[in-house]
Amino acid sequence: MITYSATLDVPEATATLLTDLLIAERRRRGTGIGARAASARIQAVLVLRWFRQDTGMPTLARDAGISQATGYRYLHEGIDVLADRAPDLHQVLQAGRAAGWSHVTLDGTLVRTDRCRVRNPESGHDLWYSGKHRAHGGNVQVVCDPAAFPVAVSDVQPGSMHDLAAARATGFLAALQVAAARLGLPALADKGYDGAGIGIHTPAKGANLAPSSACRNQLLTRLRAEGERGIALLKTRWKALRRIRLCPQRIGAIVAAALVLTTAERPIR
Repeated sequence: MITYSATLDVPEATATLLTDLLIAERRRRGTGIGARAASARIQAVLVLRWFRQDTGMPTLARDAGISQATGYRYLHEGIDVLADRAPDLHQVLQAGRAAGWSHVTLDGTLVRTDRCRVRNPESGHDLWYSGKHRAHGGNVQVVCDPAAFPVAVSDVQPGSMHDLAAARATGFLAALQVAAARLGLPALADKGYDGAGIGIHTPAKGANLAPSSACRNQLLTRLRAEGERGIALLKTRWKALRRIRLCPQRIGAIVAAALVLTTAERPIR
């Protein structure tokens, strides 16, 4: 074995935040001082290394001086304490309107996962296989503010589900419609959300559009492009989101935890 020193590209404040959350969780569970195999600080570093570098658990557990089984328990505990701090979409929209937002953007992303077969009892198709991306994964809806920063993420839906259906199933579509009607805060989305209803603006479909429709499409595309950066920010900052090797049902909590970490380091773009 060759040992060496390494630097984790995460601000000290983020590590401190996660450490404090883990300490609070241990107190809530009544864990005694020194009863755990590793300190909350070591656990926080393990979780952050997994998110930031997608480091394998054998390496993380060895470096922390714990077993792999304990390492996975620590990882899931860290994911949960972060995900519990993820903002609620309704509160985000209300705060955004108070802050003067002109709009929000809605888009879906496929978070890839290891191959897993779960048959749809009705159609027989693989629920977690996305024909669009030709890969297994989970569909997560992401809402970004006008500055292209992700502000809310949905729970995971099977990768075979269409973006519009996933937005409906997670309640994101209803929340955005309410925000458009009551707060005057519209949402911009791509053509995949065509027919979403009031307050969800999508480009017009078809060729040889009227000049007014073509101009509107260009304007929506320009504003929506900012929202694409929000999803890219999550996936490039936290490499674990490129392919999840845990249970696919955990994808929603993992993305929510990544959102909390991203918000904690918001000055970093």
